[in-house]
Amino acid sequence: MGGKNKQRTKGNLRVRPGMAVPAARPGCPEGQWKPSLLTACTASAFTLETFLLGLDLNIKPSNSGRAAELLAKEQGTVPGFIGFGTSHSDLGYVPAIQGAEDIDSLVDADFRMVLRKLSKKDVTTKLKAMQEFGTMCTERDTEAVKGVLPYWPRIFCKISLDHDRRVREATQQAFEKLILKVKKHLAPYLKSVMGYWLMAQCDTYPPAALAAKDAFEAAFPPSKQPEAIAFCKEEITSVLQDHLLKETPDTLSDPQTVPEEEREAKFHRVVTCSLLALKRLLCFLPNNELDSLEDKFKSLLSQNKFWKYGKHNVPQVRSAYFELVSALCQHVPQVMKEEASKVSPSVLLSIDDSDPVVCPALWEAVLYTLTTIEDCWLHVNAKKSVFPKLMTVVREGGRGLAAVICPYLLPFISKLPQAVTEPKLDFFKNFLTSLVTGLSTERTKSSFSECSAVISAFFECLRFIMQQNLGQEEMEQMLINDQLIPFIDTVLKDPGLQHGSMFKHLAETLSSWEAKADVEKDTETVYNLENVLLNFWEKLSEICVEKISEPEADVQSVLGVSNLVGVLQRPKSSLKSNKKKNGKVRFADDAPEANKETEKWASSGGENSEGSEGVIESPSICNSSDLVSPLRKKPLEDLVCKLAEVSINFVNEQKSEHHLHFLSTLLDSFSSGQVFKILLGDEQKNIVKDKPVELAELAQKNPAVKFLYHKLVGWLDESQEGDGAFLVDILYSALRCCDSDVERKGVLDDLTKEDLKWSSLLQVIEKACSSSDKHALVTPWLKGSILGEKLVALADCLCGKGLESAMSSESHSSEQWTLLKLALSHHVKNDYLIGEVYVGRIIVKLHETLSKTRDLSEAENSDSSVSFVCDVAHSYFSSAGAGLLMPPAEDLLLTLFQLCAQSKERTHLPDFLICKLKNTLLSGVHLLVHQTASTYEQSSFLRLSVQWLRDQVQSSALDNASLQVLLSAAGDLLSTLVESKDPSLVGGYIGSVMPSDSEWDKMRQSLPTQWLHRPLLEGRLSLNYECFKTDFKEQDIKTLPSHLCTSSLLSSMVLTARKKKIVLENNVLEKIIAELLYSLQWCEELDNPPSFLTGFCVMLQKLNITYGNLSVLGNTSSLLQLLFDKSRKNGTLWSLIIAKLILSRSISSDEVKPYYKRKESFFPLTEGNLHTIQSLCPFLSKEEKKEFSAQCIPAFLGWTKEDLCSINGAFGHLAIFNSCLQTRSVDDKQLLYGILKIIINWKKQHEDIFLFSCNLSEASPEVLGVNIEIMRFLSLFLKYCSYPLAESEWDFIMCSMLAWLETASENQALYSVPLVQLFACVSFDLACDLSAFFDSVTPDTIGNLPVNLVSEWKEFFSKGIHSLLLPLLVTAIGENKDLSETSFQNAMLKPMCETLTYISKDQLLSHKLPARLVVSQKTNLPEHLQTLLNTLIPLLLFRARPVQIAAYHMLYKLMPELPQYDQGNLKSYGDEEEEPALSPPAALMSLLSTQEDLLENVLGCVPVGQIVTVKPLSEDFCCVLGYLLTWKLILTFFKAASSQLRALYSMYLRKTKSLNKLLYHLFRLMPENPTYGETPIEVSNKDPKTFFTEELQLSIRETATLPYHIPHLACSVYHMTLKDLPAMVRLWWNSSEKRVFNIVDRFTSKYVSNVLSFQEISSVQTSTQLFNGMTVKARAATREVMATYTIEDIVIELIIQLPPNYPLGSITVESGRRIGVAVQQWRNWMLQLSTYLTHQNGSIMEGLALWKNNVDKRFEGVEDCMICFSVIHGFNYSLPKKACRTCKKKFHSACLYKWFTSSNKSTCPLCRETFF
Repeated sequence: MGGKNKQRTKGNLRVRPGMAVPAARPGCPEGQWKPSLLTACTASAFTLETFLLGLDLNIKPSNSGRAAELLAKEQGTVPGFIGFGTSHSDLGYVPAIQGAEDIDSLVDADFRMVLRKLSKKDVTTKLKAMQEFGTMCTERDTEAVKGVLPYWPRIFCKISLDHDRRVREATQQAFEKLILKVKKHLAPYLKSVMGYWLMAQCDTYPPAALAAKDAFEAAFPPSKQPEAIAFCKEEITSVLQDHLLKETPDTLSDPQTVPEEEREAKFHRVVTCSLLALKRLLCFLPNNELDSLEDKFKSLLSQNKFWKYGKHNVPQVRSAYFELVSALCQHVPQVMKEEASKVSPSVLLSIDDSDPVVCPALWEAVLYTLTTIEDCWLHVNAKKSVFPKLMTVVREGGRGLAAVICPYLLPFISKLPQAVTEPKLDFFKNFLTSLVTGLSTERTKSSFSECSAVISAFFECLRFIMQQNLGQEEMEQMLINDQLIPFIDTVLKDPGLQHGSMFKHLAETLSSWEAKADVEKDTETVYNLENVLLNFWEKLSEICVEKISEPEADVQSVLGVSNLVGVLQRPKSSLKSNKKKNGKVRFADDAPEANKETEKWASSGGENSEGSEGVIESPSICNSSDLVSPLRKKPLEDLVCKLAEVSINFVNEQKSEHHLHFLSTLLDSFSSGQVFKILLGDEQKNIVKDKPVELAELAQKNPAVKFLYHKLVGWLDESQEGDGAFLVDILYSALRCCDSDVERKGVLDDLTKEDLKWSSLLQVIEKACSSSDKHALVTPWLKGSILGEKLVALADCLCGKGLESAMSSESHSSEQWTLLKLALSHHVKNDYLIGEVYVGRIIVKLHETLSKTRDLSEAENSDSSVSFVCDVAHSYFSSAGAGLLMPPAEDLLLTLFQLCAQSKERTHLPDFLICKLKNTLLSGVHLLVHQTASTYEQSSFLRLSVQWLRDQVQSSALDNASLQVLLSAAGDLLSTLVESKDPSLVGGYIGSVMPSDSEWDKMRQSLPTQWLHRPLLEGRLSLNYECFKTDFKEQDIKTLPSHLCTSSLLSSMVLTARKKKIVLENNVLEKIIAELLYSLQWCEELDNPPSFLTGFCVMLQKLNITYGNLSVLGNTSSLLQLLFDKSRKNGTLWSLIIAKLILSRSISSDEVKPYYKRKESFFPLTEGNLHTIQSLCPFLSKEEKKEFSAQCIPAFLGWTKEDLCSINGAFGHLAIFNSCLQTRSVDDKQLLYGILKIIINWKKQHEDIFLFSCNLSEASPEVLGVNIEIMRFLSLFLKYCSYPLAESEWDFIMCSMLAWLETASENQALYSVPLVQLFACVSFDLACDLSAFFDSVTPDTIGNLPVNLVSEWKEFFSKGIHSLLLPLLVTAIGENKDLSETSFQNAMLKPMCETLTYISKDQLLSHKLPARLVVSQKTNLPEHLQTLLNTLIPLLLFRARPVQIAAYHMLYKLMPELPQYDQGNLKSYGDEEEEPALSPPAALMSLLSTQEDLLENVLGCVPVGQIVTVKPLSEDFCCVLGYLLTWKLILTFFKAASSQLRALYSMYLRKTKSLNKLLYHLFRLMPENPTYGETPIEVSNKDPKTFFTEELQLSIRETATLPYHIPHLACSVYHMTLKDLPAMVRLWWNSSEKRVFNIVDRFTSKYVSNVLSFQEISSVQTSTQLFNGMTVKARAATREVMATYTIEDIVIELIIQLPPNYPLGSITVESGRRIGVAVQQWRNWMLQLSTYLTHQNGSIMEGLALWKNNVDKRFEGVEDCMICFSVIHGFNYSLPKKACRTCKKKFHSACLYKWFTSSNKSTCPLCRETFF
C-alpha cells in the first residue's frame, strides 16, 4: 500500500468500541494525522482532553503509558482504557490524561520498541514481539518492568482476544513472566485485566487456557483466588455482559480489514469464553459475594439475546450456554426460579440435541433444571414436546452418544412427577421398549461401550420402576413378561450382544431382589418379590428350553444359554471382571423418590456429572457370599435338569455336537449326581464285565461314573483329533462327583490302560496343567505308575519308530511328542508333573535316539525323530527349576554338545536340526549353570566335555570347517558358563582343557619346519645344521596341525572369559597367549602356505583371535618373562615372537630391556641365546649393539678349525656381528677392517673350510653355515665400510666371490637342500653387491681404489659372473616353470636376477648361450642376436617377477641395437607395395600375441574405464606385468628407429590392432587418481607428483611398492605411447565409442597433457638440432612453438599451437609473417605441416624437420605429387617417383594406390590417360 492509501485509510477510520485509538506513526510529518484524528474524535464523541491528548500523541508517538501513570498519580485511581466499552455514554474505561509531555522517560527504550511491535497487524511480528516481551520481563530488573505496567492492561485486553491461537498462548505465557517479576505491583491494574483474564482461562484453545490458568496461579495462591475474583467481580460481570449482549462480529473486528469468516470465528469464540468465564465466576465466588451480583444476573437473564444462545448454531456456544445454566441453577437457584418460564423451555425442549459437544452439558442442565425448578413442567408440554423427543433419542440408541446419555436416564425418570407420567404403565412400557429398540441399532451394537451403557440403563431403570411399583401386578407383569424376558430373548438371539454385560446385570438384578426378599420385614413385599421371581424363572425356563429344543438350534443361541446359566449359577465370579468401573447405582428401600440421593447428586455433580449420579445399592448384597440364594437354587436346578434332558435327547438321537458342547458347559457349572441321573435316563445295564469289582460297584453307586463308562468313553473314542476338549471337560465334571482321590485314581488308571486314546490323554493332562482345581483332582493318577509306565513305553516306541520308519501318521505322532513334552516340562510347585523316576527313564530314551544319528544319512536324519527329541529336551531344560537336572540329563547334554561341535560331514545332520540342537544344548547348560551349588567337579557333563574337547583338538584330524564348528560350539558353551555365580567355574573349565607342558612340546615338534625358510633367507636367524624337510606331507593337505587347533580353541575361550573379566590362575592366560603367538608366528613365517592355512588365519581374524587382541590381555611382564625363557631355551620361533610383538607395537622396546640387561649372561652362546640376540638386534640401541659386538670380538682370535664352525665359535659370533651390522650400527671402520683381516687369516690357516669350486654334497652343514656368515659379512662390509683396501684384500673378496659363485652354479642339483639353497642365495647376493659397488663408482671415488681394479672388474670378474649366471638362469628356469618367486625353491632367483640386471650390452652380445632359432621366423638379425632374443623374450612370460624384470632389463639394453638391421633392408619395402608394413622383432611380436590372449581372459570382460586391481604376485599379476614390460620394449625399439622405419612399424601395429588392445587394457589398469602415494603433497601450489611425473623404478628386491607396480607401469606405458605413437593413439581415440572417448579425453587432459606438453616444449627449447635456414623457438606459458623459415628473400613464419588435451586433439598451425610466397602455396605449406604433425608418430622437432625437407625439395625443383600436393609423403616419407607416360607428372606410390582403389579407375589423375 502506498503512503497515500495508508493516509486515506487512517483518515476514514471510525473508532468502534473495542478498538484502541491508533498511535501516531514514528517519523510521520507534523500535521499529517490531524484531520484523521479529529474525525476519529468527533465520531466517538471524545472529550476535549482526549482530543488534546491526540495532538500530543501526534508530536510524541508513545506517550500514552506515561499519561496514564500521571493521571493515576493525580487522581489516585486507575483509569480504564479507550475502546473496551460498548456504549458511547459509559466512559468508565476512558482516562483523561494530562501532562503527557515527558512520558518516554518512564519506559525503557527496548520495551518501547517491543510494545510498538505488539500493535502491528502481522501475526508473526506480534508472536515474536510477545515472546521477546516475555524474555525481557524475565531478564530485566523490576524497575524497568514496572514502567511497562500502565501500558499492559490496554495491550493485554486487546491481544488476549487475538484471532491467532499462538499469539494468545504467548500472551498468557508472557503475562505469567510479568507477574513473577512485578508481583504485588500488579494490584492497581487488576480490575482492568481480570475480565479478559478469566475469559482467557476459558479459551477454546487448551494450551492458551492452560497458560492463562498458570499465570493466575502464579499471581494468587488457591486460597486467595476467590478473594481476587470477588475484588473485581463488578468489572468482570460488566465486561462479560457486554460481550454477551452488546458485541457483534463487526464490533469485535474491523470489517474492512478482517475477512467475514475470521470475524465470525472470533465472535463465537468470545461468546463461548464469556459464557464459560461467567460459569467460572459463579464457581469461584463464595455465596455471600453472589448476593451482591443478583441484580447483574437478573439483568442478564432478562435479555432475550441471552436465551437465544441455547438455540445457537455453533455447538461450542450451546455447550457453554448449558454449562452456565447448570452453574446458575446450582449457585443462584432463586434467580433461576424467577426465570422458570424461560429456563424450562430453553433446556427441556433441547433434550434431543445430539451434538457430541453439547450433549453432556445439556443433560447436566436438564437434571439441574428438574432439581432446581420444581414447577418446570408447567412451562412445557411434557407429553407433546419433551417425551416424544426423549423417546426418539432413546429409540435411536442415543444417536451414537449412548455412553453419555444413558447414565442420566435413571436420575431423569426418578425426578419425573407422577402427574407428568400418567398413565404410568404406558409411559414406562414405551420408555423401556425404546431402550431395547435402541440396543438393536447397528451403531449401538458395533460399540461395546454404547451397548453396555444401554444395557446398564435398561436394568437400572427396570429395577427403579419395579421398586417404585412393587405390588402392582400389571406393572410387574409388564416389566417381567413384556420387557425383561423379551429383552433376554433378544440378547440370546443376537450374538453381537452376548458380551457378558447383560448377563451380569441380570444376575445383579436377581441378586438384589433375592437379597431384599431375605431381609425384608414386610410380608407383603416379600410375597410380591417372590411372585416376581417365580414368574421370572418360569418364563426364563420356557425361553431357554425353547432355544435348546429348536431342531436347528444355532451354536450362538446354545452358547448364549450356557453362558446365561453359568452366570446365574455363579453371579459373583462373573462380576469380578468388572471391578474397574467406579460409578455404581444403588437403590435405597426407604426412599421412593430418591430425594436424598438426588440432592447428594445435585450438590456434587456440578463439576463431574458423568457417572456420578449414584442411587444407592443395598449393603446386604455387597457382603453376600457366593452361596446361591434358596429362592434361586430350586428353580435354577430345575432349569438345568430340563436343559440337560433336552440336550441328551438331541445328542442321543441326532448326534448334535453343539448340544454336546452345551452339555459340557452345563456340567462344568452343575456337576451333581442328579444331573448325571437325568443324563443316564432309563439305562440300567451294568458296566462292562471285565472291569475290576471295585469299579463295577462304584459305577452302580455313582451315576457320574456310570455315565462316564456308558456314554463318555464311547464319545471320546469317536471324537476326531483335537475335537474332544469339551468331552474331557465332561470327564472332569464326572470326576468331581467321586468322593475320594482313590476313586478318581482308580477310574483314571483303568481308562489309561485301555480306553483313552493318546489325544484324549493329552487333553486330560493339558486341562490339569491349565487349572489348579483340575490338577488337584488328578494328582495321584499323574504321579502313579500306570501313567508313568505308559509314557516310558510311548517314548521308547516313538524314538525307535522315528529312526527306522519316518512318520507314519505325522499328526498322530506329533500329538504323542507333545504329550511327552508336557510330561517332562510342566512343573507344579517345582515338582514334575509325573513321577521323577519316569522322567529319568524318558530322558534315557531320548539320549539313545540322539546317539544313533551319526549312523544315518542326512536325508534319514531330516525325516527322523531328532527334531522332536530336540523340542522335548528343550522344553524340559527351559522349564526345569533349580536343582532338577538329573544324571541322564547330563549325558544327554554331552551328546548334544558333541553333535553341535562336529561338522556336518561327521554328524550327517541338516542345518535346521543343528540349529535346534544348539538351542537345546544352551538351554540345558543355562539350567546347569543356575543350579544351586553346581561346581566343575560335581557335573559329569563339564568333566566329560573337557576330555572330549581335548581329544578333538589334540588327536583328531580337524580341517578348517570342523575347527570353526568346534570353536563356535565351545564359545557358546563358555558364554553360558560365564553366567554362573561361581567365578571359578569358567577358570576351572579352561584350565582343564589346557594341555600339559610335555603335550605342548610334542605338538610343537609335530609342526612342519618349512617356516624356517624365510627367517634363514632374510638373515633373521642363523642355523648350521639340517633340520627340516621342505614340504607338507601329502596327508596333511587339509588337516590342521594339533598345535594350531589347541591354541585357537583356548584363545577363543580366553576371549570369552575376559569379556566377563574372569581371572585365570597359575599363569594359564599367559601360557595360552604364548602358544597362540607361536601358532600365529608359524603361519606368518610360511612361504606360500597351503590354502587351508590361509583359511585358518582368515577364520581367526573373523573370530577376533589376533596378535593385537590377545597380546594386550595378559600381564605383559609375566608374558614377556615366559617368552624370554622359552626363547633362551629353544630359540627359533620363540625368538621371532618377541621381535613380532615389538614390531606390532603390542609392547614397547623399553619393556623388553630388563630381560637382556646382562649381556654377558647370553654367553657362552647356545642356539637359543643366538636366536634371541638376532631377533632383538633391530630394536637395540647403538650402545647395546656395541656391547654385544664387544662380547664377540675377543672370540674371533685363535680358534681351531672345529671352533670356527660351532655355534659358540666363529659361526655364532659372526652371525651376531652380522645381525648388528645389518642395521648399520657398527660405525667402527677399523673394527670391520680388522675382522676382514681375521677372515683372510682364516683362509690362510684353514683353506679347506672355504667352499671354493667344490662339490657341496660332501660339505657338512656346519661348514656351510660358517661360509654363509662370511659371505654375509663381506656383503655388509661392501655396503657400510668405506675403508680403503689394499689390492690383495680386493683380490681376496673378488676371487672368493667368483669361487663361491662357481661352487653355487656347479651344485645346482643340490638346491633342494635348504642350506645349499641359502649358500647359493648369499653367494649371488655378494656378486650383486660387488656389481652394485662397481656400478656406482664415480670419477671422484675411483681414486680410493687400487689402480686397474675397475678395469680388472670389467674385463674379468664381471664377465665371469655373467658367463656363469646367464646360463644358470636359463637352466634353472627350464627345470621349474610354475614356481612363484616366493617359494623357497626359487629363492635364489631374486639375487641371481638382480645381479644379471648389471650385465652390460657387450657382455650380452658376447654370450655363450646355445643356439635357439625358429625355422619360420622372419628376421634380419644375425643368428647370435636372434638366439639371445629367442632365449630372453620368453622369460617375460615366466611366473616369477624377478625373472621378468631381469629379462626386461637385459632386453632393454638390446632394443636400440635392433632397428639398424632393418635399416639396411629398407629399400626392399619400397613403393611397390600398396601399404608397406614391417614387423618389429618377430620373437617379441609372437610373445605379444600370446600375452594378448592371456590378457583377454583376465581383463576382456571388464568394461573400459572400470579399474581392475591386480593382486600382487598372483598369476594375473605376472601376466599383466609381462605384457606391459613387452610394450615398454616395443616402444623403446620404436623410438630408436628412423622416421621411415617408424612409419613401417606403425603400419604393422595398425594392421594387427595390437595398439588398440593395449589402449583398452591401459584404461582398465590405470588408477582413477594416479597420484604418487609415497609422498604427500607438501606445497599446495606445486603440481602434485603423479605416476606420469615420476619415473618407475622396477626393483627386484623392493616389495613394499608392489601394489602400485601395475598401475604405475600402466601409466608409464601410456605416457610412452602418447609420446612415441601420438598419431596412432589419436586415430584410435577418434574412432572409439562415445563413452570411451569421454573417459580417455578426461583422463588424458587432467593428468597427461600438461606433462607431455611441458616435455615437448622443453625438448624444443633444449634441442641441439640445427636447421640450415630455419630457427625454432618455444613459449612454455602459451604452449606455442614458432618456426621461421628463410631462403633468399622469402620469409615464412609458422606458429604451432598445442591443444589442452595434447596429443589427442589436433595441433593447430597458424600463420605468422609471410614474405614473397603466393597465398595458395602458403596455404599448401601450412596444410602440409599440419598433416605431418597430425599423422607422423614423432616429436614436433621431427615434424618440423620433415616439413623443412619438403620445402627444401620444393625450392630444389622437385615437383609436388599432384594428389597430396606435397613433395615428401606424409606417412612413409617417400618422394614422388611414379611418372605418367603421357603428362610426365610424378606421384607417390601410396597416393596412386589410394587413387586407383577409391576411384575404381586406372587413369592418371591429371590427364585421365591410362596409367602404365
